[in-house]
Amino acid sequence: MTDQNSSDKLAQSLRRLPSVHDLLATEPLIEAGKQFGRDRTREAARHTLEQKREQLQIGEASEIDSNIEQLAVEVVSLLDERKQLEMRRVINATGIVLHTGLGRAPLAKAAIEAVNQAAGYCNLELDLLTGERSQRVNSVESDLCALTGAESAHVVNNNAGATGLVLAALALGREVIVSHSELIEIGGGFRLPQVFQAYGARLRAVGTTNRTRIEDFVAAMSGETGAVMVIHPSNYRVVGFTQSTALEDLVALGKSRNVPVIHDIGSGALVEIAGETWDSDPIARESIRKGADLVLFSGDKLLGGPQCGVIVGKHALVSRLTSHPMSRALRIDKLSLAALQATLAIYRRGISDPRELDAIPLLNLVQTPISELRDRAMKLAKRLTAIDSDWETTALESVSYVGGGSLPGSELPSWAIAISHSDIDPGVLAQELRIARPSVVGRVQEGSLLLDLRTVSPDEDERMYDSVVRTFADRN
Repeated sequence: MTDQNSSDKLAQSLRRLPSVHDLLATEPLIEAGKQFGRDRTREAARHTLEQKREQLQIGEASEIDSNIEQLAVEVVSLLDERKQLEMRRVINATGIVLHTGLGRAPLAKAAIEAVNQAAGYCNLELDLLTGERSQRVNSVESDLCALTGAESAHVVNNNAGATGLVLAALALGREVIVSHSELIEIGGGFRLPQVFQAYGARLRAVGTTNRTRIEDFVAAMSGETGAVMVIHPSNYRVVGFTQSTALEDLVALGKSRNVPVIHDIGSGALVEIAGETWDSDPIARESIRKGADLVLFSGDKLLGGPQCGVIVGKHALVSRLTSHPMSRALRIDKLSLAALQATLAIYRRGISDPRELDAIPLLNLVQTPISELRDRAMKLAKRLTAIDSDWETTALESVSYVGGGSLPGSELPSWAIAISHSDIDPGVLAQELRIARPSVVGRVQEGSLLLDLRTVSPDEDERMYDSVVRTFADRN
């Protein structure tokens, strides 16, 4: 009898749930329909009702939780939650310059303007002079060759794509010799041995984790060798009792055996980027000067441009890549190409006038003087302290990193604003600032929320200040 009563009570509770039509007729969802669109609002209403039915059936919801007013609130909350998935601009106050989760390198203003120009119809593959079809990479090849000293260049969607194209075109079914110390795992859990296998190349690892000599490469050479690959370790370093083989020695060996030597420098630095206590990543021009047959690198790291994979090197090898069937599947889109072209144009101007490079946001952020960061941090902290005495807001020294696998282990001295409240968890404050408008992404450290100014451009200070002040006010 008790089971029957429970079953009847559940049936009554389910019947009392409003229909989608009635739920959409409530005032909150009428307004939500105007803001989010009626289709999205209807979808969220259906989802909320289905979830409520499931909760009632397993006893996790009551009729009070299921009244139409409460359900309307839950639908709006769901819509707000889904809206956070929409891509929008954020202020990066994490202290990680090349933050993968935040889109790595911010684009130069000229690059953003170029993207806007290319967003409609554009001369992507059309020679405006002759009216004939052209190749999309033609628009950046001459600049890449001038900046790196290479004979030819090609661009694909990202550097992983560049690696895959090179392996498929030059080493399908053959061995690629790589030092053990360079068999890294890249972002997303992908390991290089798996990448080699996926593109049909056979990995021949030589040497040990900490020491690899030229004799190891010589011993591995055979008629099965398709290429020798040198891979920048990216996000780690081996120090201490170590030995690696010079690129020049590998180039000499490759020439003697007619085997191409490929240098994957990863981060794609076109100019020297070094601090007082750390060395620069490999420079593309230097790798070409030392004789590498192909050099591969990313566009959205130390180059400071859009996501893409750049391949520069010998004309004969680049031609094999551009004619390979995979090249079409990996080709760069028009918006990224436009941004890359504009970014490279800044570097070309920087050859004669280094001040032009100030237009690259990445270089500006990395090279901002510590005294400037200190002054900005102290000024902002003082203003925030005056707003609400319940919040403890102080300026303090901090440590930042380039990130994105670039310059591993290299610290950037910085200044940050530390915000804390005796009654509020810093993680909660961090979330509230992330979903604010404008969104501010900081980091929680030692019981405070830190807003690191190394990754905040000066023209964002006021927007960040306004967002923090509104968050303070919402808490009162």
